[in-house]
Amino acid sequence: MEFLNWVRGPGLEYATVIFLVGILMRFLEMWLIGRKPDLSRPRASASRAGWRAVWRRSLPSEGLMKNSPLVMIAGYVFHIGFLLVLLFYVPHIHFFKDVLGFGWSGLPTPVINFLSILTIAALVALLIHRLIDPVRRFLSTSQDYIVWAVTTLPVVTGYMAMHMDVMPYTTMLALHILSVEILMVVFPFTKLMHAFTFAVSRYYNGAAMGRKGVQL
Repeated sequence: MEFLNWVRGPGLEYATVIFLVGILMRFLEMWLIGRKPDLSRPRASASRAGWRAVWRRSLPSEGLMKNSPLVMIAGYVFHIGFLLVLLFYVPHIHFFKDVLGFGWSGLPTPVINFLSILTIAALVALLIHRLIDPVRRFLSTSQDYIVWAVTTLPVVTGYMAMHMDVMPYTTMLALHILSVEILMVVFPFTKLMHAFTFAVSRYYNGAAMGRKGVQL
């Protein structure tokens, strides 16, 4: 019980501070890098091209779907499933309500269970593909496997806390919360940061190319 109280109290506070400060530092770093002013005559609307790039780059890539459908499908399933479980599982909503002061409607538990299993399956499929594909395995670094682990653990431990009597519920719940806190601590300093920067980078590249008359 002391372990659960710690992860719900000081542990969560430490993780939240590191998470927020880390994200702020990363955005500050990007802002300080800056960019050189483009003095060329614009050939098209940069903002329109930027938003077009954000939208089009978020859709399934025809080339990747043809050459590596598993990566494409599992990637979408994992991202969407993870987000839905995070935002629409009722106990999660209660937590957000305590923090934010407002909540929203959740999804039925059977739907959350299905999404959790689907998300775990997609993550496992992506790991197996990374291990057996020679090119992807060669390009992978230790950070890729760490990111996979800290992303997968919250989903697995959360599902186990609700459905498996592997250990006392309070212990399993504490491990689940701890896994989330580890994810929060690691998040700003790894590739996970793309969750906040992907739209910015796509817009920037699209706007830069669009200004030159190039369509992405």
